[in-house]
Amino acid sequence: MGLFDGWFRSQPVIGIAEDTLRFALEASEQTHPNEYMGLLRGTDADELDVDADGQVITDVLVIPGTESNSVSATMRSNMVPNDRHAVGSIHSHPNGVLRPSTQDLQTFSRGEVHIIIGAPYHRDDWRAFDPDGTPTDLPVLDVEVPDEEELLAFDEEDLHR
Repeated sequence: MGLFDGWFRSQPVIGIAEDTLRFALEASEQTHPNEYMGLLRGTDADELDVDADGQVITDVLVIPGTESNSVSATMRSNMVPNDRHAVGSIHSHPNGVLRPSTQDLQTFSRGEVHIIIGAPYHRDDWRAFDPDGTPTDLPVLDVEVPDEEELLAFDEEDLHR
């Protein structure tokens, strides 16, 4: 079983919340000159009053023990939780290059969308890619992101997924 097997959902990702993108850009800038890395979580579009089928990226999950430097970031696989809301990954390139490296492509095998953010971390300094590393369109949506309490809440149904 691979690092992310069983972690990602199959519903299509239809966009990223504006607040989530802003958070990731700010976190990338604060981490500079080191890379920033996290996993992307989605929320069902209907829960956000978006009239479409699929997931909207609403959260970035930072994995404890992630190590980074100016040219790479490494996640501790034993710290990655099982998460039915996972949709992909996100990381920064402090050098500003907005295309995946060979190492990036190896981590793109799980999840539908992978985002690279580049210095200087302005609003347009990011690109989304599919698992093959092909650039893909990812609309930025003005939706209200669920609060932290909702993010951490789970019920009996979640235990059986």
